[in-house]
Amino acid sequence: MDSDNRNRGRPKKFQESETPITIQAVDRAIDVLEALSKGGALTLSELAKRMDQSPATLYRVLSTFQARGMVENEPLTQEWSVGASAFRIGASFLRRSNVTARALPAMRHLMEATGETSNLGIEKSGMVIFISQVETHESIRAFFPPGTQAPMHSSGIGKALLSTFSDARLHKFLQDGPFEKFTPQTIVTQDGLLSEMQAIRAKGFAFDNEEKSNGMRCIAAPILNFQGQAVAGISISGPSHRVTQDNVAQFGALVKAAAEDVSRSLGAEL
Repeated sequence: MDSDNRNRGRPKKFQESETPITIQAVDRAIDVLEALSKGGALTLSELAKRMDQSPATLYRVLSTFQARGMVENEPLTQEWSVGASAFRIGASFLRRSNVTARALPAMRHLMEATGETSNLGIEKSGMVIFISQVETHESIRAFFPPGTQAPMHSSGIGKALLSTFSDARLHKFLQDGPFEKFTPQTIVTQDGLLSEMQAIRAKGFAFDNEEKSNGMRCIAAPILNFQGQAVAGISISGPSHRVTQDNVAQFGALVKAAAEDVSRSLGAEL
């Protein structure tokens, strides 16, 4: 990072410091907001007990926040809760939370760690649409240009996203079959897909074992947003002689960790 960029983010005298610069009073005040966001509406005594702080100290913080609309107090119950101003400030995070931009560093890391192409895809109208890709340097590689579509039941990202569906939504998806069998490995039965969803939920990642194309394998995991909803899937894809049965667990752990990193950057609580 050049000096001009550093100057934009912090004062010159703090540029070389590795020690976090914090203000204790501000840090404690943010703790109050976090406690209210997790606990919902709380009385002063409930908040003080939960935070192990004196009511007098917390009341000063709450009164300051109340004056700025950051918290609200219900007169009848004397309960405190997060206010509209805090929501408006938090909403600015959502406006810049573009999943493609957030996922790109994780995709680059996956490509470098596995040597395989990394993909990002979303679900649209029952299909996976690939929206971003970081290609491997290998001559033999998977290639899914942005806009490429794939069936949910036979792709790694598709199965990863299906595993996050509610029981009712998954049941409806399965009822919309029959599903096309692309290779001998493609799972097309309802019982087979239900069993596959259970395995994915247990492992935290999906494995496309040459189910869409002979000789190509894919490992994928879902990316969640701040509401816990799956908004995309991240994967690595490559030829079966490199993505072998022996390294599925290793690659799967890397893909799962990458998905979790992107999910946290979108505000998901994991």
